[in-house]
Amino acid sequence: MITTVESIMDEVRDRFCLVDSCPDQGARIFFENAGGALTLKSVVETTAQYAAIPDNQGRDNPASQQAGSMIAASKDSIRTFLNANGGQVFVGESGTELLFRLISAACLGTPKGGEVLGSTLEHPASRSACIRWAEIAGKSYVSASHNDATGTVGVEDYLPHITADTRVATILHTSPVTGMSVDVGAIAKAIRDVSPDCIIIVDGIQHAAHGGLDIDAYGIDGYVISPYKVFSRHGYGIAWISDRLAAMPHDTLIGAPNAPWELGTRDAGSYATFSDVVGYFEWLGGRVSNATTARDKVVAAGHAITAQENALVDAMLHGVGGETGLADMPEITVIGGIDNPHREGLCSIVVKGQPSGDVVAKLSENGIRVHIRRADHYSGNILTPLGLDSCIRVSMCHYNTKQEVQAFLKAMKKIVS
Repeated sequence: MITTVESIMDEVRDRFCLVDSCPDQGARIFFENAGGALTLKSVVETTAQYAAIPDNQGRDNPASQQAGSMIAASKDSIRTFLNANGGQVFVGESGTELLFRLISAACLGTPKGGEVLGSTLEHPASRSACIRWAEIAGKSYVSASHNDATGTVGVEDYLPHITADTRVATILHTSPVTGMSVDVGAIAKAIRDVSPDCIIIVDGIQHAAHGGLDIDAYGIDGYVISPYKVFSRHGYGIAWISDRLAAMPHDTLIGAPNAPWELGTRDAGSYATFSDVVGYFEWLGGRVSNATTARDKVVAAGHAITAQENALVDAMLHGVGGETGLADMPEITVIGGIDNPHREGLCSIVVKGQPSGDVVAKLSENGIRVHIRRADHYSGNILTPLGLDSCIRVSMCHYNTKQEVQAFLKAMKKIVS
């Protein structure tokens, strides 16, 4: 039986911690998912389970062997989530740390000279790494300008900068400031058509929670996510790398077999908790579709998540439950425009005549959690060209409801009036 997220919302929300309340604030609506999504209850339970075990991988005892088997199984589940049949997956300190490691290896491992290509849309996790390691590797850094009006970047923006000397390229899958997605496959193909051997690395940190990952279809060499933004917890990141990127010189222990990319003994619980995440996608896909294989369930879950979040965004922009939408509040500017097909569950807004910090505080007084983005080293690349010193980011996920959107719009009506 095929159904929707909305029709099983009670089941969905029951799987997450602190859905409608905060231990410090009390009752609240959580519209700060881009800063870190809600955590699955199973992740909390698994974290406690593995935190108690003193045994590490690679030992000759049952606990160690169990950990090794679990890690192997978890890597398989991560591949299912990403649809990555080749290459390898591994965990690191964080998504940012992993982007730095992949980009440094690519810059140093590709032929000398040439260029490193990125875009102005990118988070500093990739831009900073590219600028630093391009200089160290004797390469020039080139940046394609994103479209200020749409809040995204396309093939047409990359094309003028792609040359046969493009050695390394980075792509942001979704912006954490504008909420707009990027056509990774199309940009990667455009790069490959001109520079077939270019190493292409994607920052998927913001995109991963919103469904629809297909590494095999992208034609890339690296993809990084931060599990705390995909219903898991802080303390680790996940990377996928192609075989040719994996074979490049990188930081590793001298003499270690197979030149591993993991440094030191990793927390087995990190692998286990991401298996919980993939298991949730499989559960959701099984509830909203007739899919039978693990991958098909993950794909079905992605489609259902996209549909639910599109409905939430439409309600926020155009109104719901008798409340006026943001598009019809003349005091509000929506970054990236109103009807933007690239938007993924996020509306960044500015209120005329009111500092963003004041609006965030007023929403908090109404029990609604949102976040301010300032024109600093994180978001200045997006906000400064728009002449803004800050904005209010309202970020939703599939477990949010139209009733929560209605409450938000009611509060915004009071604030703007």
